Amino acid sequence: MTVNLVAIANHQLEKRKLKSFNELVQQFSDTNGRTALLGMLRGIEREALRIEESGYLALNPHPEVLGSALMHSRITTDYSEALLEFITPVHHDVEQLLSGLTETHAFSVRHLNGQRLWPVSMPCYVKDEQQIPVARYGSSNTGMMKTLYRKGLTYRYGALMQIISGVHFNFSVSQELWQRLYDLSDKQLSYDDFISESYFGLIRNYRRLVWVLPYFFGASPALCSSFIKNQKTDLKFEKTGKGTLYLPYATSLRMSDLGYTNKEQEDLNISYNSLPEYLAGINAAIKMPSVTFANIGVKVDGEYRQLNANVLQIENEFYSPIRAKRVTRSGEKPSEALARAGVEYIEVRALDVNPFSPIGIEMTQVRFLDLFLLYCLLTESPKSDATEEARLGANLKAVVLEGRKPGLELLTAEGTLPLKIWLEQLFDSLQTLAVLLDGEKTDYQAALAHWRKAIENPDLTLSGQVLQNVIHQGQDHGQWVMTLAQQYYQYFVDYPLSSETIAQYQAEAASSLKKQAELEAAQSTVAFDDYLKAYFGVTS
Repeated sequence: MTVNLVAIANHQLEKRKLKSFNELVQQFSDTNGRTALLGMLRGIEREALRIEESGYLALNPHPEVLGSALMHSRITTDYSEALLEFITPVHHDVEQLLSGLTETHAFSVRHLNGQRLWPVSMPCYVKDEQQIPVARYGSSNTGMMKTLYRKGLTYRYGALMQIISGVHFNFSVSQELWQRLYDLSDKQLSYDDFISESYFGLIRNYRRLVWVLPYFFGASPALCSSFIKNQKTDLKFEKTGKGTLYLPYATSLRMSDLGYTNKEQEDLNISYNSLPEYLAGINAAIKMPSVTFANIGVKVDGEYRQLNANVLQIENEFYSPIRAKRVTRSGEKPSEALARAGVEYIEVRALDVNPFSPIGIEMTQVRFLDLFLLYCLLTESPKSDATEEARLGANLKAVVLEGRKPGLELLTAEGTLPLKIWLEQLFDSLQTLAVLLDGEKTDYQAALAHWRKAIENPDLTLSGQVLQNVIHQGQDHGQWVMTLAQQYYQYFVDYPLSSETIAQYQAEAASSLKKQAELEAAQSTVAFDDYLKAYFGVTS
């Protein structure tokens, strides 16, 4: 009875929030307001491992025909030489965003000499972890620092964790929307500070609801047993096939303790309550010594192992499911850009690769993310404290490991609430936005209806579909993924690329190689040791 009363109380709370949210949304029901809402900008970064036709990790260097991984704007690498990263330009139009990403995939796959792309988040077959090649960016000090940073990640966390793939979604709203929101505010902040603080409000609400994304879009409930052969885990895996491990109700093992985690960061307590508090936390973290990492050594027998022995070598090492971002100027650190001019956009980092899409993400996901992030922006976002942060972490962990479990309940400030009820309440709010954004169309309402079905039937989530294909059909996870890899390889080989598009990619590849050579020449007179000291502001 107590749980039911709590659920009723929470339902009433959510109804009040919905009323407040609906009242704000109504402020944008006119033509100009709808245009302001629709002025969203988006970008996608999709990671994908290169694999041989056998399924094993590719060990050869990044193909020169694709250009310089250091300087190319669309085709680069992340941790490993084998981990490609495809980056889109910023787009207003969702169809152009996805078609452009598809073209980048198609051009790249045609120049991989028969290698495929691994279409899931958790890594492919790795014969020897020691063989995983760290990404190389040339002989410039900038390039060598990027490589050394990745080398440090290997020493700190192991190479396997660094070849997990994900999809990042970059998002911002229009200046027209900001102006209208500012006009509706009390104007106690300057316009620019209002934007930054509103983005941090979005971030806090996102963190409260981040579990929603692995519930629907988590696609790594299973993995190859070789991935955890050297890891200690308390997870009670079940096994199928020759070596596939899975958790029956898991959604995203990529986001579990097996994936992108850093136990050294657990006590950083970086605050999202304001931009100044966030920057203070980041700046403290990159200066905070770590006894564990100091034991690795920084420069041993004349060879660097890591950039430094701090909890974070650089800001990028801070693992978070969302980041506040601003485009940096040449030589500028991310935190310096934020301090200079505030938040420009946010980066969503909680998305698994969608194995049912050749490019790792599809249209209904983007539409849902639009609605979800606008909701996070337009809903009241109180400051967070340590008690709430612990609750948010517990909710995310619960959904990551058993999100599809029947009757699963999550924590709220008032008690527990069934995940299903919470999702239904959220979708009621998102429906209000979808109707407004669609106008005479149905794109957003259709996307919302598509994913609403997965509330009632968890088998329709991406993780549910993965297990349907693997467990219930008696396949090994790797076997199933290889079949997809081959299908997508053929899809990209056959994908129609115009001669003009091909020429554009060829031109950027050549231009990026030239830029790298110019940078290497320009930096050749500065010793790497001196470059690092200058970067970290070390005086001697």
